[in-house]
Amino acid sequence: MVRVKEDEVEITAMRSQGPGGQNVNKVSTAVHLRFDIRASSLPAAVKERLLALPGRRVSKDGILLLKAQAARSQEQNRAAALERLQEIVAQAALVPEIRRPTKPTYGSRQRRLEGKAQRSQVKAARRRVDE
Repeated sequence: MVRVKEDEVEITAMRSQGPGGQNVNKVSTAVHLRFDIRASSLPAAVKERLLALPGRRVSKDGILLLKAQAARSQEQNRAAALERLQEIVAQAALVPEIRRPTKPTYGSRQRRLEGKAQRSQVKAARRRVDE
C-alpha cells in the first residue's frame, strides 16, 4: 500500500465556517491541506492518476487541496484531512482493469431475435382482422 509522508503535506489552520457560536469567530479549527503531487515521492503511475482526478481538487500546478472542518477541534480535522488524502492516494494506487470488448454469443443473439419475433406476433394479433 502506498503511504504519503507527513513531511510532504502542508497543513494550515483557519477559521471554520458554519455554526459553532462564539467559538467559530475566535478559534482556527478548520484545516486546509495542500499536497504537491509532482514533488511527492509517490510512484510515477500513481502521480499520473492523481493528476488526472476529475473535479477541482487538483490545481493546474499539480497541488491537491483538501479542507476539513467537520469537527470542533483542530486535531480531529487534521486527522480527518490526512485520512481523506490517504484514501484518495490508495484509490489512485489501484491499477484499473483494462476492459476488453467482447462480442455477444450466438445463443444470446438467437434468444434476442426469438424475443423480438414473439413480441412482433403479439402486436400483429392486436391488429384488425380483414374478412
